[in-house]
Amino acid sequence: MADFDTLYEQNHRIGEMANVLSFLIKDRQMCDADITCKLFFQYVNAVNEHLDLEERTLYKPLLTHSATRKLAENFLGGSAEIKRVFKQYVRHWCKNNELHIKDHQEFLDDTNKMFELIWNRIVDESEKLYPAVKKAEARAA
Repeated sequence: MADFDTLYEQNHRIGEMANVLSFLIKDRQMCDADITCKLFFQYVNAVNEHLDLEERTLYKPLLTHSATRKLAENFLGGSAEIKRVFKQYVRHWCKNNELHIKDHQEFLDDTNKMFELIWNRIVDESEKLYPAVKKAEARAA
């Protein structure tokens, strides 16, 4: 059974961290600050933990019903793609748990795109995935 309180809390934390980081990284000097780096990696870990929790808890009830199978497959596919893109992004900008920014504008552009990708996923989860899982769990009960 899905723990929606935890999922919603994770979504809130991820959104909050992205908002703070968006503000901090506009200033090139702040990108090199330890606190910014720590927050950045907290964000990376939070996104990965959230996607992993979803995979462990949400999709099984959806995959067992033909009416919701396509939705589950779409979200699973989206999750795999986000993980792939996110991993590539982290590999590009991070080395040994530190940010390595050679081109600040490129980093800003890439990071803002990543934040938008993750935020759009969170909105879709809240509006489409979670209600479908709740209905599937209610049917199974």
